[in-house]
Amino acid sequence: MTRFLLHRLSQSILVILVVSTLIFFGVFLIGDPTTLLIPPEANQATVNEVKRSLGLDLPMHQQYLRFLANAIQGDLGRSYVFRVSALVVIFERLPATLELAFSAMFIAVVIGVPLGMLAGCYPDSWVDRTLMIGSTFGFSVPTFWAGLLFILLFSVNLGWLPASGRGDTVSVYGVHLSLLTLDGLTHLLLPAFNLAVFPLAFIIRLTRSGMREAIGLDFVRFALAQGNTRWQVIRIYVLKFISIPIVTLVGMYLGVLIAFAVVTESVYSWPGTGKLIIDSINVLDRPVIIAYIMVTVLVFSIINLIVDILYSVLDPRIRTE
Repeated sequence: MTRFLLHRLSQSILVILVVSTLIFFGVFLIGDPTTLLIPPEANQATVNEVKRSLGLDLPMHQQYLRFLANAIQGDLGRSYVFRVSALVVIFERLPATLELAFSAMFIAVVIGVPLGMLAGCYPDSWVDRTLMIGSTFGFSVPTFWAGLLFILLFSVNLGWLPASGRGDTVSVYGVHLSLLTLDGLTHLLLPAFNLAVFPLAFIIRLTRSGMREAIGLDFVRFALAQGNTRWQVIRIYVLKFISIPIVTLVGMYLGVLIAFAVVTESVYSWPGTGKLIIDSINVLDRPVIIAYIMVTVLVFSIINLIVDILYSVLDPRIRTE
């Protein structure tokens, strides 16, 4: 296991290095951020002084070498807009995004797995057909359009849930959480469910196909012959058998939800990293953009590592070494 962890850690470091390099040069080629940060009426001396203070007067390769040297020490630069460390800006917003993404995935798993099992147990029934039609709706509807529909229904017409903001939060070891307050929870439910629609549809279909495949296998027939009820066999044996592809899907989409929650955060004015990265791109705040990408890649790597470890726990035949 130690060898496996070291191997995955080296892979993650290499991925982060490659991604940071591509992002750095990509952002460098987009344009000059001083054109957005400095008023048009500023003279050339002011422009040159701002470029010098930000390190933008150096050639591209020198800027990159300076960036690498600072990144090794944990310094990804200072935000051009906020004038503080880019990592500080990211970590101030990251808890809100993580809370939204984990809540959305929790909703998708808690609802999707039982519904998929139900559809798999009764194939070609009205329940199965209804769930398949519903999952197709989840695939097809754009996230922003579903968000507007949810706001119109649950906030405007019914008045059950607030349409924007994060609500009251509680600080736990310096991390602000909405889940621990009633007001925060009501603000979280609508964007979390909106973000959960797409992975929910995938989980329903994946669980259904796994159930239909597993029910016809020999170990299920043997367990039934031993006198176990159908639901006991499903709960004890089948669910564990189909859990590996579900864990894979959850791990993959959890990273996707964290990285691409920008649409949902924009629709519901959720103060997370998604909205931050859009604002940073608009003003070419290079340190924040690069720090966001690197943190996102790191989160992806950690999630994939946890998924690989869970494989060996769910199925002892899988040995990570």
